[in-house]
Amino acid sequence: MIPDRIIEEGTLVTDGARARVEVRLPWYRALPGSCIAGATLSIDGAAAPAESLRWEMNGREYTFDELRTNTEEWWFPTDSAVLSGDLDIAPDAEHEVTVGLTLYIPYIIISDSETLHIDEKNTKTMKAVAA
Repeated sequence: MIPDRIIEEGTLVTDGARARVEVRLPWYRALPGSCIAGATLSIDGAAAPAESLRWEMNGREYTFDELRTNTEEWWFPTDSAVLSGDLDIAPDAEHEVTVGLTLYIPYIIISDSETLHIDEKNTKTMKAVAA
């Protein structure tokens, strides 16, 4: 696991109502969309509402419910995904960004009914750019 590289430096963007940041896979192998169990996005201590979160990878945007059964789209360690949510933040200002990820690792079996899941979190301070 590589949690310190989850948030891509310098990728915080805001349009006034929503904020987005690029994230990287903290694992060494690609995972299908169905293994991205969830994420959180907080900026300056304020959490984006869970229902507003969107995940974009390979040029397509998803809710986490839509990802739950998606085995067609893959997240590769060399590719950034975009996590966005409803957060009103000021552009051209420094913000503390925290991203949490929950991932299932399908090829590491823990028991007859469970695969390995990892919960990772990363926090970085960066300047927001206006969309």
